[in-house]
Amino acid sequence: MTTDQVTVAILGGGSWGTTFAKVLAEAAQGRNESITIRLWARRPEVAEDINTNHTNSEYLEDIQLPSSITATTDPVAAVTGAEMVVVAVPAQQARTTLAQVADAIDDQAILVSLIKGLEQSTQSFMSEVFTEELNLPAEQFVVVSGPNLAKEIARQEPTATVVACAYEPTAEWVAAMTASSYFRPYRNTDVRGVEIGGVVKNIIALAVGLTDGRGYGDNSKASLITRGLTETTRLATAMGANPDTLAGLAGLGDLVATCASPLSRNRTAGRLYGQGHTTEEVISQMRQTAESIKSVAAVVTLAHTVEVEMPIAEAINAVVAGTIDINDIASLLLGRDLKPEARL
Repeated sequence: MTTDQVTVAILGGGSWGTTFAKVLAEAAQGRNESITIRLWARRPEVAEDINTNHTNSEYLEDIQLPSSITATTDPVAAVTGAEMVVVAVPAQQARTTLAQVADAIDDQAILVSLIKGLEQSTQSFMSEVFTEELNLPAEQFVVVSGPNLAKEIARQEPTATVVACAYEPTAEWVAAMTASSYFRPYRNTDVRGVEIGGVVKNIIALAVGLTDGRGYGDNSKASLITRGLTETTRLATAMGANPDTLAGLAGLGDLVATCASPLSRNRTAGRLYGQGHTTEEVISQMRQTAESIKSVAAVVTLAHTVEVEMPIAEAINAVVAGTIDINDIASLLLGRDLKPEARL
């Protein structure tokens, strides 16, 4: 595969989907190559803003988008003839979105998931959802994950990410398509480890935001981040992933960025919970999806299936379900029997 004269479809006109389109366009400019990028936006006003003003002011304010990015409200038109199809919709919408375009996607197209969530009804990772809906071979599925806060990347602030595929040449191609002076992709073949890192870090970020909403300090946050990484690694190891993946960009890197940044949707949602809001109230106040709210129950079910202890995820699941008093959260978040730290 070459990087020149490529057509890319982006399914999802939110902040990350639009930013990733910008990354691809500017990377092509840096290589002096042409690229066609068609972005599917569900809302006509978002598509109109991109096509007319070269901005997505709803999600990225006044950041200018390259002219190689056009938008459409027709998902089939977006994917037709595309060599790469990037999916950046909420996890719970992934299956229905793929079903809409399955017949129009080229058999040889590379599918790239930007989704950091678990399907609630089936506890399926996105690699499984894509495979089931598209009959997709592993060598055509790629997941991109890491400390990738969309607005920072859209402003061309330096960042690194992980491009994971079971077939390394595919990861190498996607990495080459996205690499630029401000965006540095690293390859990995541990798809499951990268997916788990992206899913669970959102839950830990919600927990950190919750402690912020309760007025707790940095000791509490550092404790949750550290023990949260342990929970994530424990689940990943039980599911056959490489624990080293969780010590890298897709694990620790993403966890730190999401827990520390006020731009994080999941941390923002957690802060609202900490202030005493219900799940219904939190969702109504969020402009974009906080994946942890929908994914946490699936993660807890998955943990029970593989017999892994995840006390932080259990506590957050109870918060989201509204089954505990928020005043009891401190003991629940770190509620394990006393034992040596090194023991997972």
